Amino acid sequence: MKNLVKSRTFIARSVFSASLLCSLVAGLSTVNADNEVYKKALPSTVWVLAKSAGETSSGTGVLVDAERKLVITNFHVVGEARAAVIFFPDIKNGKAVVTRQHYLDNVKTLGIRGRVLGVDRKRDLALVELDKLPEEAIVIPMASESAGPGENVESIGNPGTTDALWVYTSGTVRSVYQKTFRTGAGEHDFKVVETQAPINSGDSGGPVLNSNGELVAISQAIAPNARLVSYSIDISEVKVFLASPWKPAPLPATDMLEKAELKYTVHKSGHLEVEFDDADSKDAAKQSVFLTKEVEYFERADVRKIWTLAATLKQAPDSETTLKLLEQNARTKLGAWMVEKNEQGDFMLLYCVKIDATASPDAVKSTMEYVAKLTRTAKKELVPKEEVKTASQTLDAWLTK
Repeated sequence: MKNLVKSRTFIARSVFSASLLCSLVAGLSTVNADNEVYKKALPSTVWVLAKSAGETSSGTGVLVDAERKLVITNFHVVGEARAAVIFFPDIKNGKAVVTRQHYLDNVKTLGIRGRVLGVDRKRDLALVELDKLPEEAIVIPMASESAGPGENVESIGNPGTTDALWVYTSGTVRSVYQKTFRTGAGEHDFKVVETQAPINSGDSGGPVLNSNGELVAISQAIAPNARLVSYSIDISEVKVFLASPWKPAPLPATDMLEKAELKYTVHKSGHLEVEFDDADSKDAAKQSVFLTKEVEYFERADVRKIWTLAATLKQAPDSETTLKLLEQNARTKLGAWMVEKNEQGDFMLLYCVKIDATASPDAVKSTMEYVAKLTRTAKKELVPKEEVKTASQTLDAWLTK
């Protein structure tokens, strides 16, 4: 009986030891597989820096076309910037230098100039064309189909929370579905790969990979009210974007005016102000015309407002003035008159034009000159002289509300 008990104990221990050994081997195999996926995707993954409106944003991108030297990232990474600086990993002795400062100190040798070629706000995607590619750069392979719930995925990113770049993250796919939502970059509608993975700011635009090292999604955002829930843009959306006509990225407001050779000042509201003289009168006051700092958009249409204030009225325009405004709206080549009530209860008479956010310098200059000229002429017909004098008194309050 004792021998039987010893035999059973020995067998149990042997089975446990074998199971433990199998688990260790399986774990080691998984670690090696993850490491191979990371190494495979590393030469395809880049660090993206873009500057817009005086601020520099940082994110991640993926090389998707070597012949045309194209990198894909998120729209919210590049914003309104038309240029970017791209870094590929500096690989030495088979390992990437991941210290952020190394690349900043060697930007002249490691940095590559990029031009923002096209954007898609709806999918939160942007395409950057590079001046050149390093010899080690490799195009990332794309998966033939989407990932599914329960599948393990891995990603590489450049989170701003650490001093390290090309940081590895792993997680599990929770679900894949169509999602409509809004972020600081605008309204989005695309097929989402929802994962349980700790994605951070700066990882945006980076590759999400399957176990074969194939691209299944692009990192996009985290769920603000949930723990370890991240959203990525499905590979099907990436393929549609790459195959579609690319829409040029909106021009920064400052670039629009500088290229139009218009001198401007930045109002405390953030809008840009250009003053125009009256060529027909040396004594006339300058007419301030504004270009808004924000881009308004719908689907793939991006516009900025160009507007000016004609007058501030203590009372609502009478029927005669209103009729004249409507008549002018029917005759004007661009834009329209509008009336807005400010916080003080005054009525502001404004002329506004919406212009494409990628408009040429000539179009910007002509439009602003047109707005200034039309407004000066209209003042003489529409607004009593005493009311014109009060126009600037409430302008700042309205701009900054």
